Amino acid sequence: MPKLDSSIPKNMQLKSSVTPATPRTTGARGRWWQGVGTSVMWWCLSLGLFIGIWELVTALGWVNTLILPPPHEFIAEIGNQEQFLAPRIGVERTGGNFVLLTAIVATLKRVVAGLILGFIAAIGVGGLACYFKIFGKLTLPVITLLAPIAPIAWIPFAIMAFGIGDSAAIFVVFIGIFFLLTLATVNAINNVNQLYINTARVLGASRRQVMFKVILPAVIPDLFFILRINFFAAWMAVLAAEMVGVNTGLGAIVMVGRQMFNAKLMFLGMAVIGVVGYLLDVGFRQLQQRVLWWKGSAQI
Repeated sequence: MPKLDSSIPKNMQLKSSVTPATPRTTGARGRWWQGVGTSVMWWCLSLGLFIGIWELVTALGWVNTLILPPPHEFIAEIGNQEQFLAPRIGVERTGGNFVLLTAIVATLKRVVAGLILGFIAAIGVGGLACYFKIFGKLTLPVITLLAPIAPIAWIPFAIMAFGIGDSAAIFVVFIGIFFLLTLATVNAINNVNQLYINTARVLGASRRQVMFKVILPAVIPDLFFILRINFFAAWMAVLAAEMVGVNTGLGAIVMVGRQMFNAKLMFLGMAVIGVVGYLLDVGFRQLQQRVLWWKGSAQI
């Protein structure tokens, strides 16, 4: 047993040998909040700079405010939401409830429903195309042929097939991501490391077990990222569908502003579309970090 130094008091010698434990969870939570605060700060600076330049340009009279109103004017339109319901505006739209919160909820419901249906269908068709070669040879050429068609081109068909309502908008979102996500699923399955498949087969896994236990878990990270990228396409598609075939939603607000020749109302709808889309992308990123916690970001 080592001797204690006689020049140091015993109580100090005992205390110095004990290291207080620091909980890791508190440090991780603090770093997370610090990262969120930094992101919010830069977001506010970027948006504030953009709005400041816009306000300055309009204040100097360089643009026509009737065509390009400054932000403080079209944001003030939030307080005039009764005009969205008043019959005197001359816009005949049955059930046209354009209250802002109602419009946001209606658009989100259509986008989420279309994304869920498209994601499930794309994984199912892509998996079957790789599992059954005959099925893949019969379906993939047609899917590849239809993939380049923009979702907006499907709007007339959606209205004729489903009528004016939520079903048409959901179909446009579904069709906007289904073909591309199916091709991405097939490509991700074909690019799975062969070493994983061979190892599973050596360990006695059946073909079905290889598909569900090895291949699908391996392609989920890539599909999650592709779904997040395609979300913007789905967001734009549902807004286009709302402008021509739906009585509620953010796209319908922009259309009413156009019919009323009200640029403030149009830009209010566009601003809300941008903010809600940005917040949804932030939510997707946070969910991606939680689900794919082992995949970090590269630091350059």
